[in-house]
Amino acid sequence: MARAIDALRHGWPITLGSGTVLLPVETGVAVEANASRMLISCARAATLKLANQRDAAAPHAPVIIRAAEPLSLQNARPIADPALDLAHPMKGPFKAEPIIWEDDAVAAMELARLAGILPAFLVNPDNAGEAEFVHSGDLGDWSDTVQLTLATRARLPVSAQTDAEIIAFRSANDMREHVALIIGEQSADREPLVRLHSECLTGDVLGSLKCDCGPQLDAALHAMADETESRGWGILLYMRQEGRGIGLVNKLRAYNLQDQGFDTVDANQRLGLPDEARDFRVAARMLELLGVQSIKLMTNNPKKVDALSSAGIIISERVQHQLPDNPHNRRYLATKRDRSGHLLT
Repeated sequence: MARAIDALRHGWPITLGSGTVLLPVETGVAVEANASRMLISCARAATLKLANQRDAAAPHAPVIIRAAEPLSLQNARPIADPALDLAHPMKGPFKAEPIIWEDDAVAAMELARLAGILPAFLVNPDNAGEAEFVHSGDLGDWSDTVQLTLATRARLPVSAQTDAEIIAFRSANDMREHVALIIGEQSADREPLVRLHSECLTGDVLGSLKCDCGPQLDAALHAMADETESRGWGILLYMRQEGRGIGLVNKLRAYNLQDQGFDTVDANQRLGLPDEARDFRVAARMLELLGVQSIKLMTNNPKKVDALSSAGIIISERVQHQLPDNPHNRRYLATKRDRSGHLLT
């Protein structure tokens, strides 16, 4: 899987178990490649008026479209990228076709997400070059959290609490390294206050006002520090799942679409990407490796509660974690509440 993801980021074709060859449209380097068919997401197909309302209910699902003339990478990119819609308003004509290799198509869309590229491929293109083979079933093994192991730990005093320890986790299958920050002294006699925090470069590091990630991170650490005043402790699980799992580049593309008037959910779907692609099983595995089975979970997101509970973590209490909004993130927070089910007032 790692080789397939690397191939897509380099712009090389992949071939799946069905024998289908797929060349990534965004990164493809085979300038002479051309194909009559493309694999895109259902949401993108809906934008092109090629999917009905029932199909569009699964926006990340794959769709095959056939063009009247062979497509090169150059004229396929406006089909793949909604940022080019205004510059290239006329596309087609296209015809949607059934997919007889559904599992491979679904796997290809997921591989594109993991590679951080737009989910769009030329299908069985001529002059694409040698393809990297991947079996769609390998995705399950690649994402199995049992592969995650505890790598190392070190003392790390932080501004919220000097009595803190950082613990790094990694998997042989994944270059992303997750970390846990233990605030206070770990104790089997007391449930820790736990916060699952997904990486957000713009909010955590740059102080973006478009989201509430930075303030949530700071407030969680200070809440855990407060726990230590009564001999309690806390765990911040910092997961490398930027942009709710779609990656930094695609998150910034979504920001551009938000500036055009789309909300968070619609912007992701317009890119052909899921609005929620994080794997919270990673957090459950991190807790397991720390020897923690029962927690107080600081979250407004019921999906986190459900995911950890399904993985065997006992959640004795859900602790609300809502912070004041600002003019720049007010719509973002409203979308969280109204469309993503977050428990916000």
